[in-house]
Parts: sequence; structure tokens; C-alpha cells
Amino acid sequence: ETNTLPFHPFEMQQGDILRMEKEHQVLKEQLKEAEEKYDQLQSRSSEEIGALKELLKKSVEETEVSKNELDWFHQDLEIQVKKWQQEKKENQDNLKALRSTAKKHTDTNDRYSKTIDEKEKQYNVYLNTYLETSNKLANEKVKLEELIKKSQDDCQECVQRAVKAEISVLKNWKETEVRKVNGIAANAEANLKMLKSFSSSASAAPKLKSQIDSWEIFISNIKKQLEKVEAEYEEKIQMVKNGVRNCLTKMETVDLPSP
Repeated sequence: ETNTLPFHPFEMQQGDILRMEKEHQVLKEQLKEAEEKYDQLQSRSSEEIGALKELLKKSVEETEVSKNELDWFHQDLEIQVKKWQQEKKENQDNLKALRSTAKKHTDTNDRYSKTIDEKEKQYNVYLNTYLETSNKLANEKVKLEELIKKSQDDCQECVQRAVKAEISVLKNWKETEVRKVNGIAANAEANLKMLKSFSSSASAAPKLKSQIDSWEIFISNIKKQLEKVEAEYEEKIQMVKNGVRNCLTKMETVDLPSP
């Protein structure tokens, strides 16, 4: 079989299409890996944000409780100032402790808020990276699909050319073999005609009968061989037309021994 088409314009160098397919596969794997990392980061960020929101909610509630307690103590202190004169020191200590707790919760709240902001920034960075990579790979995919479509069209054209070439070769081989067998048959028929002309005399007919029979059998076998060659070549030509591969094999006729 012969490749009748050069690499250009389909490949600048041999193997370009295969190399592009490998690069496409690598990009698909990178996209898959990026998607997995994005999903993992999104899941982890969602869990962390949920946990931080719960802590923030708890801190706000505790801060609100502490604030309410502090207000209650102030009000109660104003109402019962005389009664609590002796307990002033204790109440001041309690107030200090409550203020310290409130400050602690406020600091914790601020820290969690900063952490949430940082996580959101990190999430946005990963999201932008994923979108950029996805768009890039989508563009590459479109280009590769267009190139594959063009290559498939060119391949189909090459297949059609190859089929025509194989059919032409098979027809030439068929004509050569048919011409060869027809030549043998023509010579045999000439010999038979000559023997029959010699056998026209009564004295020579018995002697030549066996030779005439042999030549007639030989001509019959030659014609069968001719039909077989034509049939087998036509079958191969039809197989090539139907898209069967590896049919380009030459059929050699068997040389029948002449009488």
C-alpha cells in the first residue's frame, strides 16, 4: 500500500497531530485536577465558613447576654446602691470580669471576621483561576475539534483516492491475467483446430481422437480458470468498494500443462 499524500498541509512535521492529541489529553487531565482541587477547596471553605459563622453567632449571643447582664447590674446597682455598699468591691470585680469577657468575645468576633474575609478572598482567587483555565481549555477544545474535523475530511478524501487506486490496480492485474489465459486458450484452440483438420481423413481419425479429447479438456479447464480469475478479481474489487482493507493481493494463475 502506498501513501499518496505528503505530510503538508496537515502536519508541519511528522507526528504533529499525535502530539496535539497528547497535549489535549494533558490539558484535559489538568482541567480535571483543577476541578477536583476547586471542589475540595470549595467544600473545605464552606465547612470552615459554616463553622466560623456558628462561632460568630455564638460569640454575638454571648456578647449580647453579657451586655444584658452588664445593663442589669448597672440598673440593679443604681436601685440598690445603699444596700450594696458593702458588696461594692465584689460587684466591681464582677463587673471587671464581665467586661473582660465581653472584650474577649469582641476580639474573637473580630478575629473570626478577618478569617472569613481571608477565606472569601482565597475562594475568589481559586474561582477566578478555575474560570480562566476552563475558558482557555474550552477554546483549545474548539480549535482541536475543528482540526480533527478537517483531518477527518482529508482522511476520507485519501481513503476514496486509495480505493480508486486499489480498484485500478486490481483491474490491471485482472486484465493482465485474463490476457495471459486468453492467449493460452487461443493457442490451444488453434492446435485443436489443426488436429481436427488432420482427423478429417478416415485413416488418421482414430489416432488423433485421444489428442483431440485431451486438447478439448485442456481448453475447458483453461476457460474454467479464466472464469475463476475474473470472479475472484471482481470479488476483491467489490470488497474494496465496500471498505474492506488488505485486499490488494495479486492472484497468480496456475500454469496448466498442455497436452
